[in-house]
Amino acid sequence: MWTYFAEWLSFGVRWVHVITAIAWVGSSFYFIALDLGLRRPRQLPEGVGGEAWQVHGGGFYHVQKYMVAPPHMPEDLTWFKWESYSTWLSGAALLFLVYYVGAELYLIDPTKADLPVWGATAIGIGGLALGWIVYDGLCKSPLKNNDTALLAALFVYVVAASFLFSQVFSGRGAMLHTGAMIATIMTANVFLTIIPNQTIVVSDLKAGRTPEARLGKEAKQRSLHNNYLTLPVIFLMLSNHYPLAFATEWNWAIAGLVLLIGAVIRHFFNTMHATGQQLWWCWAVAGVLFAVVITLSGAPGWRGGQAAEARTLQGDPAVALMASPLMSDVESIVLSRCSMCHAAEPLWPGIGHAPKDIRLESRDDIIHYAALIDRQAVRSVAMPPGNVTGLEPAERETLARWIAAGSGRYVAEARAP
Repeated sequence: MWTYFAEWLSFGVRWVHVITAIAWVGSSFYFIALDLGLRRPRQLPEGVGGEAWQVHGGGFYHVQKYMVAPPHMPEDLTWFKWESYSTWLSGAALLFLVYYVGAELYLIDPTKADLPVWGATAIGIGGLALGWIVYDGLCKSPLKNNDTALLAALFVYVVAASFLFSQVFSGRGAMLHTGAMIATIMTANVFLTIIPNQTIVVSDLKAGRTPEARLGKEAKQRSLHNNYLTLPVIFLMLSNHYPLAFATEWNWAIAGLVLLIGAVIRHFFNTMHATGQQLWWCWAVAGVLFAVVITLSGAPGWRGGQAAEARTLQGDPAVALMASPLMSDVESIVLSRCSMCHAAEPLWPGIGHAPKDIRLESRDDIIHYAALIDRQAVRSVAMPPGNVTGLEPAERETLARWIAAGSGRYVAEARAP
């Protein structure tokens, strides 16, 4: 019963996390676009830095921005903070449920570092906290006056942290913690800088004092940083579903490239909102960088650059795979390394049903899912999770040579419903 409850608990928390993230990203993108799109006509009230007219939902909106604060505090003031807090809290709960409770499957890779669960958890939490400390220190250093240099320094740190995560965690755990570290920075920006600064401004207004312009400037800078970090975080959070992103030797480099891709895409939209100019070269750069990501995902990893020798056979790929002299070896490998989970009645503790309802209990099953075996255990090392069943490099080579019998086509792709 606990297995099913835990599965639904994880699903429910993930659902909440996605919902709150949509709310946070939506409001963040909207206000950055609004801020960049403000115009300053000749007649504006004192203290107003710009205004915007917008149409939505059958009506018109007239928005004005006070650069420091309005002369008097309005009675109704909407604060945008709970979207950020609830996103981080639900994400932290999901991180705990999936990666810390399930550390032996999803976080620990004994071939990299044979960590105890508490040790892996401590490294993960410590990495998130250290990320904020380093970033906040950069923002308070002389670099605070140069956003380009500051973000370049942050880029170097994130790539270095991603590399270090990849040396001690599974690929899935490394990519997820890189994303969680950036997400922690973003929410800490809201909780420890943006909202406190705005709270001081409100208190000053109520007390009849003139707020410091520095407070608004700091909050705006952190908000802009969050805007540029959003797209990479989304990619890193989604990456745990795609082994060619996380289960490769170069996953840390992929994380760095995704930071750059997200930055140039946001630059396109931010420039368009601010000036109306469309910098199409941003998309060309993003495309080239993504092509590099794809190339790195297939670069030599666990096989040391020795690709399996392709065999050209005629006829149905299923027949070629079944007729391969390696079929018996492959069946033995899959049944001993994979079938304890991928079965009608899984034997692995805590797993109540075959993951994604994929069963690998017969030769027909193995042939049917040859393409998935290729992606999960040959082209990447996503499976078994954390290599808990000890799939050897030589066994992966056997799988690779067997799959080559399909002449580059995989029966799972041909027969998938």
